[in-house]
Amino acid sequence: MTVFILFLLLGAVIGSFGTLIGVGGGFVLLPVLLWLYPNEPPEILAGISLAVVFFNALSGSIAYGRQKRIEYKSGLLFAAAALPGTILGAMATELIPRRWFDFVIGSLLIIASIVMLFRPLRATSTVHEVHGRGMKVSLTDAAGVSYTFRYNLWLGLSLSFVVGFISSILGIGGGIIHVPALVHLLNFPVHIATATSHFILALMTFSGSMTHLIAGHLATGFARILPLAIGVIIGAQLGARLSNHLHGTHIIRALAFALLLVGLRTVWRLWI
Repeated sequence: MTVFILFLLLGAVIGSFGTLIGVGGGFVLLPVLLWLYPNEPPEILAGISLAVVFFNALSGSIAYGRQKRIEYKSGLLFAAAALPGTILGAMATELIPRRWFDFVIGSLLIIASIVMLFRPLRATSTVHEVHGRGMKVSLTDAAGVSYTFRYNLWLGLSLSFVVGFISSILGIGGGIIHVPALVHLLNFPVHIATATSHFILALMTFSGSMTHLIAGHLATGFARILPLAIGVIIGAQLGARLSNHLHGTHIIRALAFALLLVGLRTVWRLWI
């Protein structure tokens, strides 16, 4: 019962923060699982993490849907492009030795954080380059704020396939890559990027989780998935509410510092 409560609380914290910054929380959960279960195969822990991220993303998407901040058309297109990658990634997890698995995750988090910390974030605006080429998007959220922007559809589809593969093979959900890509490369306003990323995550991690389930990677993980899933479902609702009160720049900076700390911790453990 003590372990159940601790995992429930852990899930609530991860769900709140993960939804706030639009990344699902897998980048925090997986390093924690690696630390708690140093002798378990990567595919087991990746499967557990991905399943929990699915519940987090599903709950967060419902909350963001009520706020009308999800760009559904783009989200469905990106999720469809990511689907083949999530299946291939889940199948390839068994091929990675545990030490290399830890190193890849830590390095990826550190690189992503450095890019986000030192690349200036464009001034927050509800209008982003509406003139010129690219798919045009216009939407108005529940607060009455209107957003209009353009992005390169083919670049978005290509990035989504790569994100799907990486997220599934590492069990981190992919939001740590998708949110910066949506903001810096595809011109999404930060709040629309975090909400749409969560919607994509819900679809993407469902397919990856099902692949892990069919492969038998979750057979021993249900007892850990249950309390974590309950926690992230509750936490995600809180995180979506908190996002209304934070500036877009603060959300990106919070994501960057979180990635850096977790990445450094993961890599450092390989040398002790």
